[in-house]
Order: sequence, then C-alpha cells, then structure tokens
Amino acid sequence: MDPKKDQMIPPNKIRNIAIIAHIDHGKTTMLDSLLKQSNLFRDNEKTMERMMDSNAQEQERGITIFAKQTSIFFEDFKINIIDTPGHADFSGEVERVLRLVNCVLLLVDAKEGPMPQTRFVLSQALRIGLRPIVVLNKIDRPHADPDRALNLTFDLFVELGANDEQLDFQICYASGLGGFACREINDPRVDMRPLFELIIEAVPPPPGNLELPFLMQAVSLSYDDFIGRQACGRILEGQIKKGDPIVRIDVNGHPTNHRVQKIEGYLGLKKVEMEEAGVGDIVSIAGIPDIIIGDTLSAPGHIVQLPPITLAEPTLSIDMMVNNGPFVGKDGKHVTMNKIRDRLMQEKRANISLKIEESLTREDAMRVSGRGELHLAVLIEAMRREDYEFTLSKPQVIIKEIDGVKHEPLEIAHIEVPQQFSGSVIEELSRRKGEMRALNTNEHDITTLEFLIPTRGLMGYRNEFMTVTRGLGILTSVFDSYTPWKGPIPGREKGVMISICSGKVTGYAAFGVQERGTLFVSPGEEVYEGMVVGEHSRDNDLIVNVTKGKQLTNVRASGSDENIILTPARNFTLEQAIDFIQDDELVEVTPRHIRLRKRYLTEAERKRPPK
Repeated sequence: MDPKKDQMIPPNKIRNIAIIAHIDHGKTTMLDSLLKQSNLFRDNEKTMERMMDSNAQEQERGITIFAKQTSIFFEDFKINIIDTPGHADFSGEVERVLRLVNCVLLLVDAKEGPMPQTRFVLSQALRIGLRPIVVLNKIDRPHADPDRALNLTFDLFVELGANDEQLDFQICYASGLGGFACREINDPRVDMRPLFELIIEAVPPPPGNLELPFLMQAVSLSYDDFIGRQACGRILEGQIKKGDPIVRIDVNGHPTNHRVQKIEGYLGLKKVEMEEAGVGDIVSIAGIPDIIIGDTLSAPGHIVQLPPITLAEPTLSIDMMVNNGPFVGKDGKHVTMNKIRDRLMQEKRANISLKIEESLTREDAMRVSGRGELHLAVLIEAMRREDYEFTLSKPQVIIKEIDGVKHEPLEIAHIEVPQQFSGSVIEELSRRKGEMRALNTNEHDITTLEFLIPTRGLMGYRNEFMTVTRGLGILTSVFDSYTPWKGPIPGREKGVMISICSGKVTGYAAFGVQERGTLFVSPGEEVYEGMVVGEHSRDNDLIVNVTKGKQLTNVRASGSDENIILTPARNFTLEQAIDFIQDDELVEVTPRHIRLRKRYLTEAERKRPPK
C-alpha cells in the first residue's frame, strides 16, 4: 500500500494508540524514533528533536502542552499515534484524547518507575476499559532497573483496580533516544520493529461499520485562516466525503445543517487532504463554523446525540484585570477590558479544560480557572505574545461545600532531593499542613518523599524549594481529592521592598538597597511608585528609593569612592511571579516585561475570611 495516497483504509488495517506517561519519561522522544523509522523522511531531510512539540512554548519549556496526532505506516497497516502531555496541569488534554484511541502505550522510566502522573493517566485509561501496553523506556540508562520498574507498575495496576484482562498486559523494553525496542530484555537491540509488531498484534482495530450512517464527536478544534474552524475526532460509524451534507448537534440537542468543505488527515508531521474517510480514521473536518468541543456530527436523517465530554473540575482560579499602572500601553496593543474579555471568550470556546467567567469580586476582571499554575501560565503567556497587556491577582484555590463542610483540593507531591536537604523540606511541608506518606533513600543518597498536602500549601513553595535544594530537587504534584479545610497555612515569610518614586534605577541606589534583601530590578530599568522592586530580608514591607543618584561635588580624592559591586537581580518567570505574590500584590504582564506591584483590596476582598 502506498501511504502517500489519500485513499480510505479499511478499519481492520487501522490501529489507534496514545502514548501516555509521567512528565519527562520520554513520550515525545519515543515518537521521534517511530517517525524516523517509518520511512517518512528522505535520508538527507533535516529533522529536529521532539518533532511533535511544534508550539513555541513547548520548544522553549521542553515539555508537551497540547495533545497532537500523527499517523505512520508499517507494512500495510496505518497507525494513528497521539502524543499527550505528561504534566498534571494538562490532564484535561489527556482525558479528551483517550476517547480517540483503542489502546495506550504506557511509558515507564526503567530507572524511576511509575510516578504521580503515571497513576493519573493510567487510571483514566483503565476506567474507560483500555488495555495498556507497558513500555519500559530508557533501559540503556545507567542504574536502570527494568525488573523493579515492572513490579512497581504491576502493583500500580492492582492498586487502581485493573481487571484480569488489563493485568495481563503486554510488555516491551525500549530506548526512545537509542532508537530500539525488544520484546525480551536480552534480545538484540536493533530498531523499533519489535514495538511496531507488538502494536499491530496487541492493539484492537477500531470498532464500527462502514455501512452505517456517518457519526463522529468533536474532541478538539483547530483553526485555519482560509477555511475557519475545524473539528477533530475519530469517525465512529460510516464514512464521509468532501461535499457531503452533515448535521451538527450541539450540547443542547439542537441540529443544524452544513456541508463538508474539507477533510484532513495526518501523515508524519504534515496534514494531508483526503477525499473520503471512514471508520477508525482520525480526521479534521471543515465546514461547521460554530462547532465546539463535545458537539456530535452525523449524517442527515440519522440524528444521534453522543454524551457530552466532561472533564475533572479545575482547582485553582486567577483574576485577570486591566493594567491600570503608569506604564500601561508602552508595550502592548490590546489593553482594554473589552479586548481581554473577547480573547478569553475565544479561548473558552476552544479549550474546555479551562473555566472562564466574570469575576465575582471585581467588575473590571475576568476569572480564569484551571488545574494549576502552569496550566494558567500557558494561556497567559500565549496572550502576552499576542500583544495583550493586563494584571493578575494571586491564585486562589477553588473551595467546595460538601454536606455543609468547606472542602479544599488536596495533592500528592512527589519529591526527590539529595539527602542533606531532606530535613528542611520535610520541616517546611509539615508546617504547610503536609502529611508524609513515604520516605526512601537510595544508594546514591537521593531521598524520595511523598506528601499529601493541600494545594494552598504548595502555592508559593516552589521558588523556596529550588533555593533550599540549590536547584538539585525535583518536585511534582498531581491532584488527589477534596479534603475538609485544613485551617490557616503560613505563606511567604518575607516582606517586599517597594519603590517610593518613579524613574530609572541607578547603580548607586541599588548598591545601598541590596544589603536589605534581594533586588528584582537592575540599573537602567524604569520603575514607578508602588512597584515591588525586591524581597526584604525581614517579614515587613520596606519603602526604598532605587532611583537616587550620587550627589556630585567638585572635590575629588583618591580612594574616597568605593567600588560598586551589585548582586545580579532575580528575574521571575511567569509561574514564579504568580507563585511569589500575596493577596495585596499584583503581577503586571506586558509583551516585554513582568512586573510586581502593590494594590488596594476591594471591599469584597477585605471581607474575605483569612486563610
């Protein structure tokens, strides 16, 4: 079969799989090897690392944020593969795309074993009845222990309530970076062919009948400048051709008639136009301008409404407001509330894992709720790059009332630190209402800790964690459940330094102020009155002047001027800034700057009970 042709593939020759794993366990690198060995590229064609991470933020952060699909051909089989995010904050992407596939490749690091996010993605796959294939990845790494990783994975399957069929999972040993896979640990390590063969053998073909009327559900959306919005999903029944009439059924059950303008599939890194597609194909269909995620597409005369797509509830919210600071409009083009609201409403239609609504405490604000600081930061960074300018409040956890009792989100935090730092980490997390569930130190003096801790307890701690562990610690967390309110949790212990006037920072003034704490600004930067310019070394806020110049006289004496040696200023990323601020502070976000500043609380916020 020639994979370059756009002919329809019979369902029994299609395999649909998703690659799921904890963050940094090698999903995208594994997909690189599968793509390279599927003869999609010329011998002299240049390919980059992590080919599927095509979004600019993904390439910069080194993580997968959006689920993306591709297809490759092995012999006469078409394999549709979906690369999923590994970070807990993007669990909504994973929950959605598992509806498209009939099996998952669960990648487990042969050295680290299953991690918190492994538990989450595996529980999702088991819940909808999928039988995973376990791939023990990175077996060529030093200190890899695939037998231990396999035993821990089996224990996790049992713990999550897998049935007998799911417990009888297929196993493959591999190295995505090395470009090889093998069915047994001592088999020759040549190429990825054993994994391709295992996928063909173990993954069931997609269910459905080509003879039945067309049926599909929109699982994700894409946008094209020429043809507008496209609905992506797996064809559940029947087949579709370009120009066919089609009916969209929205979430309220209301049908509207449309016509298919374009059908696109995937081959390698490219979208390919298809004249027709059938059961099992994962395609994007254009021609339905107002479609949203969860809508059903069906053939005329056979209207069926599929169950809506529901995702886990968000746990964290942030208020997005107009930038009313002195520097408004210097960087960004879109600074009004109307522009910000329109952009957020556009996001709401395409991204159902975020909850976007009017703020309850302010008239000039929109509230955005998601699964964590990184989840929110990706949207904020995207808007910043589109020349929007706004301010952000401190994130707040979303409280639920269950049986008249206030409940808050609880997370499982997994921590790896050198042994000498473990004591201070345990002490601080215990102070923040964390409960230690596991402690283990290996032969390399790396201590592994597991804590159950309220989301509030982790907020503002990641910056401190990296400082305490000198950048050598790893902290990951995943939402576990809602728990009764744990009471007040101590926040940031240190105050901030606030600029008393506007102007440019001078080296002379910065040198005089830096002994009081850590500066966030460097000489030459513009500051304004009320702007947070540093962290105080004590627990109170301090008003400082960082724009003061040295008084000049006409008297000069050798050696009377001391050398000015400045400690480099601390620069915040978006997540670090959101993490750092307190209730009476804001993050000012512009296309070129991230600033912190003090603010006045509204009447409603002042009446909010203390945490």
